[in-house]
Amino acid sequence: MKTLTKTMLFIGIISLFLLGCNTSEDKKNNSTTETVFDAKVDSLMSLMTLQEKVGQMVMYSGSGAITGPTVNTNFRTYIKEANVGAMLNVYSAKATRDLQKLAVENTRLGIPLLFGYDVIHGFKTIFPINLGLAASWDLEDIEKGSRIAAEEASAVGIHWTFAPMVDIARDPRWGRISEGMGEDVYLASKITRAYVRGFQGDDLSKTNTILACAKHFVGYGAAQAGRDYHTVNMGEEELRNVYLPPFKAAVDEGVETFMTAFNEINGVPATANKFIFNDILRDEWGFNGFVVTDYTAINELVPHGFAKDEKHATKLAIEAGIDQDMMSSANRLYLEELVNEGEVDVALVNEACRRILLAKFKLGLFDDPYKYCDEQREKETIYKPEFLEAARHSAAISSVLLKNDEKALPLTSEKTIALIGPLAKDKENILGNWGAAGDRRGKAISVHQGIQEYVADAKINYAKGCEIEGDDESGFNEAVNVARQSDIVVMVMGEDYDMSGEAASRTNIKLPGSQTKLIKRIREAVPNKKIVLVLMNGRPLDLSEEDTLADAILETWFPGTMGGNGVADVLFGTYNPSGKLTVTFPRNVGQVPIYYNMKNTGRPIPANNPKEDYKSNYLDVPNTPLYPFGHGLSYTTFEYSNFKMSTETIGFSDTLKASATITNTGDYDGHEVVQLYVHDKVGSITRPVKELKGFEKIFLKKGESKTVSFDVTAEDLKFFNHEKFTVEPGEFEIAIKGSSDFDFEHTFTLE
Repeated sequence: MKTLTKTMLFIGIISLFLLGCNTSEDKKNNSTTETVFDAKVDSLMSLMTLQEKVGQMVMYSGSGAITGPTVNTNFRTYIKEANVGAMLNVYSAKATRDLQKLAVENTRLGIPLLFGYDVIHGFKTIFPINLGLAASWDLEDIEKGSRIAAEEASAVGIHWTFAPMVDIARDPRWGRISEGMGEDVYLASKITRAYVRGFQGDDLSKTNTILACAKHFVGYGAAQAGRDYHTVNMGEEELRNVYLPPFKAAVDEGVETFMTAFNEINGVPATANKFIFNDILRDEWGFNGFVVTDYTAINELVPHGFAKDEKHATKLAIEAGIDQDMMSSANRLYLEELVNEGEVDVALVNEACRRILLAKFKLGLFDDPYKYCDEQREKETIYKPEFLEAARHSAAISSVLLKNDEKALPLTSEKTIALIGPLAKDKENILGNWGAAGDRRGKAISVHQGIQEYVADAKINYAKGCEIEGDDESGFNEAVNVARQSDIVVMVMGEDYDMSGEAASRTNIKLPGSQTKLIKRIREAVPNKKIVLVLMNGRPLDLSEEDTLADAILETWFPGTMGGNGVADVLFGTYNPSGKLTVTFPRNVGQVPIYYNMKNTGRPIPANNPKEDYKSNYLDVPNTPLYPFGHGLSYTTFEYSNFKMSTETIGFSDTLKASATITNTGDYDGHEVVQLYVHDKVGSITRPVKELKGFEKIFLKKGESKTVSFDVTAEDLKFFNHEKFTVEPGEFEIAIKGSSDFDFEHTFTLE
């Protein structure tokens, strides 16, 4: 048995005093058992100095990743001085153990550190980007993916992920649209809960669970002009009806932490916004977890023009309900001084410290600070075969078949394939932005490798053709020759992974570089051969030209570690594509923002004459998108029929049952995402033309039919109308369809 140091013996005595006998009740992660830890937190805090309490409110970054502006900090010294409560960008069982020892064995009270990391769509085993995962409409798969991410992350010493990002985003110019769930409130709320369940599990004290973090609170996805970190202005109706609900869903699911947004909202930067954090999050919703800033967000209150200096910014942040400072050093430098000067109430520090300590108790870090630092477990957990297989499946079900003229897909192994494009053999970009600790070169599977599983090497004629960026056309001739020698052309194109994500806004959302020119050259050279365009990108693109050139377009987003295998499974029909868009693809950037649940104007365009003068339309393109929300083709076809409602009139306490029969009328077995939409025709504030209110993903064998039913209650029809959430009597339209591109035919009345 190893000899304990005096410090460790002291810590052990304190732990016994604080913890008493652990019971299974102590370790359950729900609000009814939080009080179990209250006495323990109180006991510890009674021993802490003000400086030690402030230290819990400080986070610094290690060198495991660069996720913000470079900030020089002597974090090892600060840890030994009890001036740090959490670290980010440090991982591996050994690295986290080494730093944890600094905190536990070199400070007076030995309070363990929290280790956080951006585990966004996987840790080592990387899944498709979040926008892609959302396109699966598969809540069980999304939860499973985040569970696997938590398994791997916790095995390398990580306690906390800065995910999920639940910002509603309707502007493809904004790079971080890749990190979210798309444009719809209902779907994003459902997916948010799946992520939280996956990361946190049902017992935070287990070694394979991590804290989740709902970010960015709030409105970040509505940044003006799609420019990252930019200003946000909106009325409270839009805030509460569109941007807040996914965060409320996170609270309802028991998320443990929140992160501030970089943007201001209605003139007040989020990191100093009392209305959203104190009034809504704490008082209205009852959130009891802790709030961390985004990277250097307290300092940024100064250039925002809201704080006169960083000391003032520190005061504003804590008074707004912000508990932990990521990388600003503001709390470490100024908070104790502000309390001693009477500028900040010490009660605010006590509350913030209490919330952070509570999370550490829930994780069981006071039982064993090194419980997540097991090198043997790390070796046994990373890249488990079942994890890789799950990632392959996720890549397949997240792919969206945007176009498939004349059954260009699926491919057959008998034909010679021309595989062309800068991303065909790519293993680096395929992981996407926020690739965490994924192996971009060694472990990732390219599309070329995936296709090789289905055909012999001699069946693939490869040419890169061009780079992702730049105007070099020197590889065009080789690509044309390869196309001429083959039966079918598969072109793998898209963005560099750094073109989406944080600080990656773009005003041009077309395929970059000379990629479209290459498609056009191939089309001209082989006019009678089928061209399949496989896309990898982190945002909706303007594909108006590509839509006229390619016979089939498969949107695979950035599909992750096993992306090449999953994409090949779709290309060859082993998996029949079932993905559906959760964000609208515009005809061009001039339509942006464009989303399915817009509102009508007083001059809507008539369906029978979209060119009528003095209506709300464009002169050069239709109002409609290129590909609408909910769109996604299959190798089979589905017919919707026999729509029924249990009644045409319901009361405020009644339930309407709506159903439709879906029949697989094609030649393949397949999945279909059945979608329920409603429209409140008249309201005290104007209502969207369509709203998703339910969905179900079903599997049908060819020729099989299934009746899908949805329940609709008054609760489902609520909205915020200047003053409160309410539901109003009146007439509602309703439909059960396969995408948002339809006209309503049925109504019911709420009275």
